[in-house]
Amino acid sequence: MRSRSIAALLVAATLGIAPACSTSEPGGDVDSASSAATSTPQSPSEASEPGLVLDVAIEAGTVSPVNERFDAVVGELVTLRVDSDAEDELHIHSVPEHSFDVTAASGQIFEFTVDVPGTVAIELHHSGKTVANLVVRP
Repeated sequence: MRSRSIAALLVAATLGIAPACSTSEPGGDVDSASSAATSTPQSPSEASEPGLVLDVAIEAGTVSPVNERFDAVVGELVTLRVDSDAEDELHIHSVPEHSFDVTAASGQIFEFTVDVPGTVAIELHHSGKTVANLVVRP
């Protein structure tokens, strides 16, 4: 599979508190299957990285990328490489649904797959930001 990556951009801003994430996204009902998954941070050389790779940066209340669109296919491995200066929680609104605890650390790796086609939001819960929308095709 091809590996695609977004370079992280760092911009200063203040941290805002936002309402809870939505539970449904166009193209799929995510209320029916919900599970929490966690991952321990790994160095990039330890993580397998086939499929889609997204670099996420959280610094001084700013998140990058924001509202980016990416294409994926059902069953494709999606890897989130996260550098953060604050704790937060990543929500993946897919079937199955995933949740990852983000710590104030660099080099965190979170991996997941999507089983049902549709639009999947990747959101930071505490920051209230949509990092990306995956358009997942069969």
